[in-house]
Amino acid sequence: MPDGSTALPSGLLSLARKGRGAVTNPPVRYESARTEAWDDGWGTLAEDLANLPPLPTELIREKAKSALAWNDSPDIGFDRSLNPYRGCEHGCIYCYARPAHAYVGMSPGLDFETRLLFKPDLPELLEKELSKPGYVAKPVALGANTDPYQPVERTLGITRRVLEVLERFGHPVTIVTKSAGVLRDLDILKRLAERNLLHVCLSVTTLDLKLARIMEPRAASPLKRLEAVAALRQAGVPVGVLVAPVIPGLNDAEIERILEMSARAGATRAGYVLLRLPLEIRGMFEAWLNEHHPERAARVLALVRETRGGRLYDSRFGTRQTGTGPYAELISQRFRIALRRFGLDGRGDMGKALDCSQFRAPVEAPRQLELL
Repeated sequence: MPDGSTALPSGLLSLARKGRGAVTNPPVRYESARTEAWDDGWGTLAEDLANLPPLPTELIREKAKSALAWNDSPDIGFDRSLNPYRGCEHGCIYCYARPAHAYVGMSPGLDFETRLLFKPDLPELLEKELSKPGYVAKPVALGANTDPYQPVERTLGITRRVLEVLERFGHPVTIVTKSAGVLRDLDILKRLAERNLLHVCLSVTTLDLKLARIMEPRAASPLKRLEAVAALRQAGVPVGVLVAPVIPGLNDAEIERILEMSARAGATRAGYVLLRLPLEIRGMFEAWLNEHHPERAARVLALVRETRGGRLYDSRFGTRQTGTGPYAELISQRFRIALRRFGLDGRGDMGKALDCSQFRAPVEAPRQLELL
């Protein structure tokens, strides 16, 4: 090894790009091969990393085998979901769906937000599955893994086509998004809401514009999300807000303010999820903190460990969403008090169960028998 040269693991290098959330691109955990960036001692590596070009978004067509994804997790309020996309251009550094990108041989880092898989045949597959004899309707979560209204939906329109199928079948649906793009489907959403077939939740993580730009760079601004809440409410669509995730030492001081502004916008229910750092997200989040908030990185990670029994993540059902310990309990208490204070404890239309009794498979017109 030449004097002064070093080999640096690629997962530890800062690959920060404008408009992207992750600052690393860790290797796929299922692959044995690893790459390393080599600094030959002449400063060429640092020079190369200082002039990284913007990363374009690559769209990859995926032929889905099924439409509905099923789960039996005891701490999730739905048993089925629909995901038009794998990966998400919003680039939220904390996204718990990032590790799933490894299933298709891609990194949970920058790959997750730049190499997106889309499922153009999802509406047709959904129609077939809903038409099967014996199917029993329960609310389906649209976009439980990645956002159904991320920027590519503007041109691909898969989410809208899925909603058209659900409306035709009279199937109840819940939507979680951090995009004001949900308003593009307001016509369908209004009709579903009139039939008590729809709940919508907007995720509002921070009201700090600077923090939002680096933490969730291609998502709608906090103000746009609150405006979307107001527009949905005005249209008669039941709408709530998710403060997700609550990050100890970073955005937890904003809980009350977020809930107050959400209530003013018209939300009638709210919930929260404590920061989750499964698998690769642990290292990615730490690298992101050191890149953008080096002065508070140690404090934030210490508080996260305090809420996770001394670790950065605890995957146990029942505690993974809210954490444990005094700090986690303090967050929970503050949230409950704020819900009551601002009337966000589900006393409005969001507290009403969706109607599953309207589900009907459309009857096809009889076709004339073919002549033999």
